[in-house]
Amino acid sequence: MTWWDMCIRLVVAVTVGCIIGIERERKNRPAGMRTHVLVCVGAATIAILESMLIHDTVSLNAMNERTGIAVSVGRISAQVVSGIGFLGAGTIFVSQKKIAGLTTAASLWNVACLGLAAGMGYYKLALAGCCVVIVTLMFMQRMVHVNAIKNVEVKFIHRKETLAFINAYFEEANIKVLDVDFHVENNQDYNLYTNLYTLHLPDRTTYTDIVNHLSEHANVQSVRTRNV
Repeated sequence: MTWWDMCIRLVVAVTVGCIIGIERERKNRPAGMRTHVLVCVGAATIAILESMLIHDTVSLNAMNERTGIAVSVGRISAQVVSGIGFLGAGTIFVSQKKIAGLTTAASLWNVACLGLAAGMGYYKLALAGCCVVIVTLMFMQRMVHVNAIKNVEVKFIHRKETLAFINAYFEEANIKVLDVDFHVENNQDYNLYTNLYTLHLPDRTTYTDIVNHLSEHANVQSVRTRNV
């Protein structure tokens, strides 16, 4: 393997890691551009090393037919694919029963695989895989919109009047109430009601729309979403 071929493979690895890392950096994810570039370059280095070992082994066997030196193809690369899991696990965290960082962990694992492809000299595969990952990270969420189930907490006064407003809005917006939990706080001047709604939203309605609409009513003290 020539030095310029080695450099090309590393440059492709840097490019792939940088493109995917920038997308993660823009969204302020735990692993950004530098992390993705380092993972991709490291994987590419291992792949280059394995390619050189295979080439050297074949050369030695060609020089002396009785040498019989064997090489296990893919053993070192397999450790990269499995070993990257500890780094991906570091980007996953749980907060208030909500798991975050899974997508970043998956992108790190993909970057390692693309780095192996670049290091092995499969440039087209590495660049094509990079394009697929970028499309998945940047555009799939926009093309396929899924409303995660959340609870909407509404605190209000004047129960009868406000409930009529809330129920009318849900019916008008075609929002289905799956469950509702409530409690009352007795104050000196008024009762403060808290309803916790579990909702099923139609495709074009978001939780931001609900919060904005309900908060416009004078009797509503606060509206917020809560994870299930």
